[in-house]
Amino acid sequence: MTAGDRPGQDWTIALRRQSARVLRGRAGGRRSGEYEVVCCDCGDDPTLDYSQVSPELQRIRGPYTITAGVTAYVRHTQLHPGP
Repeated sequence: MTAGDRPGQDWTIALRRQSARVLRGRAGGRRSGEYEVVCCDCGDDPTLDYSQVSPELQRIRGPYTITAGVTAYVRHTQLHPGP
């Protein structure tokens, strides 16, 4: 679920599944069951891993279950009203 799923549409806030954590120096090829809110308007960079962003952005990102993630996503979009 993102603010813009269609090609050519820019998005600034996304709810996405978190990548699996790296354990013992190896990344598993699977995804975790947790979700995160990534907000470019808050200065987040979607190319960075959770561990690479500031504690403030980590609080925004979550992690969330899918239900809590949708709620957090909707609430966060209300902080950044459109044009």
